[in-house]
Amino acid sequence: MTPRIIDRDSARGLDWPGAIDALRQGHLAAAAEVRDLFLGPGSGSLLTRAAWLPGRGFGVKAVTVFGDNPARGLPSVQGAMLVFDPETGVLTAVIDAPLVTQYKTCADSVLGAQILARPDSRRLLIVGAGVLAGGLVAAYRAGMPHLDQVQVWARRPEQARALAERLAAEGHAVTPVTDLAAAVAQADIVSTATMAREPVLRGEWVRPGTHVDLIGAFRAEMREADDALMTRARIFVDSRATTVAHIGELAIPIAAGVLTPDDVLGDLYDLVPGRCGRTGASQITVFKNGGGAHLDTMIAAWIAAAA
Repeated sequence: MTPRIIDRDSARGLDWPGAIDALRQGHLAAAAEVRDLFLGPGSGSLLTRAAWLPGRGFGVKAVTVFGDNPARGLPSVQGAMLVFDPETGVLTAVIDAPLVTQYKTCADSVLGAQILARPDSRRLLIVGAGVLAGGLVAAYRAGMPHLDQVQVWARRPEQARALAERLAAEGHAVTPVTDLAAAVAQADIVSTATMAREPVLRGEWVRPGTHVDLIGAFRAEMREADDALMTRARIFVDSRATTVAHIGELAIPIAAGVLTPDDVLGDLYDLVPGRCGRTGASQITVFKNGGGAHLDTMIAAWIAAAA
């Protein structure tokens, strides 16, 4: 059996509500088994993630992450997703990894926000104007259509302006901002997608009732939120197995005694069935989007079915 090769040109029938629902339905099924492997320095890493979804198959995603690649005219993330049949182990599809990553990462965050953000949330702030930012705007707009104000901030203001112009051409009204503290203080949802190794988001800026979606940190030495924010918030993750002990956003404050693993109140296997979540309008909620091969496999299966 020849596996199907699926890239952006051959993928059809993909939409953000479909991706979000694929993750929602996936977390109502039996829990997955996952394993991750990181290799290489912070400047250029190989990340391999594998999952077994009982009754639904195996998936392996292998990608390289080189943060300086955009300056070379190359994508920062490159690789492939392999999908295997659950009964025979036959390789059924090879999917462009950045396609899987974009739909998985953005849908993951929006699913978390649908559950945890205040229902009356109107203002979204995207922190970072890199490869994920455009997808985040489109995914949030599709998954939470009541959001009527979107702002974007980047360390380089010209990058935020360029993103806003590109999204405007695609029908998304986005306002670039230069004062991060002021923008955070006005936002209902703050979504961070940076390559930061030191916190860019401070707890003193975040007002009660805000939902914070942390995406960028994916290694043990990386974090985007400071201790003040993490201690003020009710903390949730997409997957305990891939975040708590592995990503600096949580591992650093836990190692310092600022947090304990018990401060993580649940993951998507708890949130989707409604076993935990926001319990008051004034609470600050934090959702750490750390990813995981099970999420990639859920999205890859959805892409393969649609294609």
